[in-house]
Amino acid sequence: MTLQDLQKQALQLPIRDRWRLVESLLNSIQQETQSSSSQSDHSLNNLDPWTQSLIGVIQLGEENPIETYVDYLEEKYR
Repeated sequence: MTLQDLQKQALQLPIRDRWRLVESLLNSIQQETQSSSSQSDHSLNNLDPWTQSLIGVIQLGEENPIETYVDYLEEKYR
């Protein structure tokens, strides 16, 4: 069964059943999201405190590394 087939069938359900379906799906998503975030939090808690202090220090941007390096070289050799 494809997602489109499932959507068509769900839209044919009475409104009360659709609400139950929505609630069920949201609960499932919340549980999976919470369990995956707690697993990543748990793995971070296992790190050495010094290593934990480094989390978030480096900010990853959408910079182009080549442009950044070219800018660096231009500044250095002016």
